[in-house]
Amino acid sequence: MRILALAAAAVLALAGTAACSSSSADAGTVKVRIPDDSNSGLLALGRKDGSLAAALAKVHASVEWTGTAGAFAPAAQQLDANALDFASGSITSATAALAQNPGFKLFSATQPDKLGEGILVKNGSPITSVRDLAGKKVAVWHGGTSEYLLLQALRQANVPIESVQRVYLQPGQVAPLFASGQVDAWSTWAQFSVPRLAEGGSRFLVTGGQVGSENYAVWAVRTGFADQHPEVVRALYDYLRGAGQRQQQDPGAFLNVKTSSGPEALSPAQKTVAESINKALTPTAPIGAPELDRFHNVARFFADQHITNGFFDVKPYVLDVNTLPGSPK
Repeated sequence: MRILALAAAAVLALAGTAACSSSSADAGTVKVRIPDDSNSGLLALGRKDGSLAAALAKVHASVEWTGTAGAFAPAAQQLDANALDFASGSITSATAALAQNPGFKLFSATQPDKLGEGILVKNGSPITSVRDLAGKKVAVWHGGTSEYLLLQALRQANVPIESVQRVYLQPGQVAPLFASGQVDAWSTWAQFSVPRLAEGGSRFLVTGGQVGSENYAVWAVRTGFADQHPEVVRALYDYLRGAGQRQQQDPGAFLNVKTSSGPEALSPAQKTVAESINKALTPTAPIGAPELDRFHNVARFFADQHITNGFFDVKPYVLDVNTLPGSPK
């Protein structure tokens, strides 16, 4: 599941480790710094069953978990500061981050989540179409998935963007404001939509699939790490690809990996919603010409909407995993 919130303070805390090498001189093992998927996701299961460790051991590498995976913007800062080696996020966030901190490269992409991302409204809301958002307040997080989905929906429905008030909030701040009606709608992704949909009080006005979202999920690697350890990048890619294929077949196995109770766990209703979303996700794949075309569509759209300062070409920051050591001949 794309249950992608690293606190900004973590950047400073982890930056103190920047002087440390990603390699362990004592054991001759490359230490790979990756945010923890916590209780759900491809990495969570790989951590529990040992499959991730086994995949990396083949190239003499091991994981050093750095905290809980969250929003990509702070993770990009950590990649740039040599405090993190790998991170995942959306191409919308990655494009904005690359324009500011080009210290990483993208090496794989998953097709847009058509079911778990979209614009939420409460059941019984008078908002029944995207056109009804005119004059309303919509919660978004600046420069990423949520703002992209809202703008894409407005463009598709020919609704003047300036007619909708974007309320910029951190993702974790929105739920109480949405519940109390202080914002009329919430443009968000699966981490936050699943609980709302499962509790039965909210619904999607439109999903990413319905607005033609090109918001690919991407994996990024710190440029210096990729230069030094390309075989590790390939090994992690192979693990992610295989785990994604297994998730399509058995999405439930990748949820509530460590515990089925407590604040980390999905409720039975949430798990049902998440399973249907994750089953529809495609496994990650190399970034080729078709994906680059769609990345550039997103970059141009963000530039046109003045989210970024002009068009940013991501092509120089894409790594072809099929050229890395360990790739099939």
